[in-house]
Amino acid sequence: MGLGRALGQDRERVLTQQDRLTALASRLGITTHDAALYVEALTHGSGSGRDYQRLEFLGDRVLGLCIADMLYQRFPEEPEGMLSPRLNVLVSGEICADIARENDLGSLVILGKQANDDGGRESVNILGDVVESLIGAVYIDRGLDAAQELIARLWGERITAQHRAPRHPKSALQEWAAANNRKPPEYRVTERGGPAHAPHFTVEVSVPNLAKASGDGASKQEAEKAAAHALLTQIDPEAMS
Repeated sequence: MGLGRALGQDRERVLTQQDRLTALASRLGITTHDAALYVEALTHGSGSGRDYQRLEFLGDRVLGLCIADMLYQRFPEEPEGMLSPRLNVLVSGEICADIARENDLGSLVILGKQANDDGGRESVNILGDVVESLIGAVYIDRGLDAAQELIARLWGERITAQHRAPRHPKSALQEWAAANNRKPPEYRVTERGGPAHAPHFTVEVSVPNLAKASGDGASKQEAEKAAAHALLTQIDPEAMS
């Protein structure tokens, strides 16, 4: 059982700075030289002290560069038009959040009481941001090579398992409608809720005079993507293959 899991709901009051750094080093397999930098990388805007926004900004760019380099090396024959969809999937908030969950990073995030009570530790936005902020911290603390090694290890088979570029559901649905002489898909937000740090959207997509479906996500874009995927599954299950 991990340190964060063992502490349960009181973890925010019990975890010390050293607890967090020890757990972080163990879970990510890194050596943390500048302790304050990593504490900042784990601090949400609702917590006390410097938050992770600047490091997340930097880490997002480092992640994009490193993944782009890996894809460039891994798929030497693919044009930019095929590499870009791969990149977009691999640097998405959903993938970053999955990596945070796999390493139980949510238990280490420093949150204010309200954000914690609102389920911030499970927020896709917060978990994704924390992974990017930690990449930014590693880049500053230990350099680009260390950041790339961390990314390669955490992303692992997600990169090598992509034998073909994924199709974005919205593009696939648009192409399906055109190929079948249908009007373009129409999207509308039907529900928006949740706290500011963990919003929730529901979007409905329809192909006029044919069918419609809904999808949910932590952003309008994520919800539109989910809705498009749901509608494609309904009208043409092979369209995303």
